[in-house]
Amino acid sequence: MKFVDEATIEVVAGKGGNGAASFRREKFIEKGGPNGGDGGRGGSIYAEADRNVNTLIDYRYARLHRARNGENGRGSDQYGAGGEDITLRVPVGTMIFDAETGEQLFDMKRHGEKITLAQGGAGGLGNLHFKSSVNRAPRQFTYGKEGEHRKLRLELKVLADVGLLGMPNAGKSTLITRISNAKPRIADYPFTTLHPNLGVVRSSEAHSFVVADIPGLIEGASEGAGLGHLFLRHLTRTRILLHLLDVSSLDPDEDIVAKVAAEARAIVEELRLYSEELYAKPRWLVLNKLDMVSDPEDLKARLLKELEWEGPVFGISALTGVGTQDLVYQLQSWLDEESRKEHIEQDIADGTHIYDERFAPD
Repeated sequence: MKFVDEATIEVVAGKGGNGAASFRREKFIEKGGPNGGDGGRGGSIYAEADRNVNTLIDYRYARLHRARNGENGRGSDQYGAGGEDITLRVPVGTMIFDAETGEQLFDMKRHGEKITLAQGGAGGLGNLHFKSSVNRAPRQFTYGKEGEHRKLRLELKVLADVGLLGMPNAGKSTLITRISNAKPRIADYPFTTLHPNLGVVRSSEAHSFVVADIPGLIEGASEGAGLGHLFLRHLTRTRILLHLLDVSSLDPDEDIVAKVAAEARAIVEELRLYSEELYAKPRWLVLNKLDMVSDPEDLKARLLKELEWEGPVFGISALTGVGTQDLVYQLQSWLDEESRKEHIEQDIADGTHIYDERFAPD
């Protein structure tokens, strides 16, 4: 599933330092010549495509990026230090537009590609440069130039990493609200979600992934029932599916295990009927609303036995957040490992892979 991740930032390159007008002053040297140094260049701002970055979420909060100015020149032929450059790491596939004109400036398609967003100003010249045969003691110097100042719009077409799968009203929207920045419409009736919602989940300072809340599936979805074709198509590009099951019940006489197992089998069958590729995708079981069950462990054991499930399983409460953090960490770890394998395969295909036995699998 694709969606457009956007961020608007302002980049201000550093101003160049001013040149100095000074003269050599030493004992017994009555008329020393000019020795004013040049100003340092202002810091520039670059963008570098990094395949380890997934989203533009960092730039929604850090909007202003200002590089340091260059230092002024000094006497004794001392040049000013240059301002420190800033490099912004962005995902591969990021397109950069001028926010004011809408013109596309860059399209960063390759890992490691580096471009200049704002060039630092050149440093001014010291009076050392203005000495001539007719002007032995020049007092001229030049000022440093201003750095470039731009407003830019970053745009990224992102594929969702994780797809949420489940019956209507299973708690998918509540979960995506709990773990990400998405704010879907939530209500206590089926089919509240009529369009896919996407959210960026931040698991640490440097790690994030995209999760898609697909509208609930019903039996017959593979044949188009309940807008099924439209929803199932969105899941085909995700890397892993979370199958969310609502294990709560308002009826004390209801056999909740049989009901949940039947719903789970119905969803899995719809996946198989729609696409073998989708059916074969990695799938984790997530038992939601477990806090509303009197004996969670017993219910979990009976349900897994009924489904003959041997894969990963997580018990959570999307409403209170219990168990969601562990789920996020496990997903991030799994996605990072998959990305590492893909990067190695890509590097081998490009002929750039360097084997390191420290990172070899056991």
